[in-house]
Amino acid sequence: MENHKVTIENREMTTITDIVEIDSFDEEEIRATLKKGALVIRGTNMNIQKLDLQTGEAVIGGTINSLMYVKVKEKGEKSLLAKIMK
Repeated sequence: MENHKVTIENREMTTITDIVEIDSFDEEEIRATLKKGALVIRGTNMNIQKLDLQTGEAVIGGTINSLMYVKVKEKGEKSLLAKIMK
């Protein structure tokens, strides 16, 4: 991921770059699409304090418990179940 950065300050303020869009969010989970892949952030009392899609930057407040990168399925790529049932 080119120029992708995650900065967590005291588990209470997180800045993320390279964001394309926020897919869903609530106080316990935020799902974001990055230029390459996706990111799931879990915590408590989370809120999006700043979102600038032109620069690709988001600032998230609240207690961060985990960050997980996930692969985004490419168009035409079969799911694991479809591969097993082959």
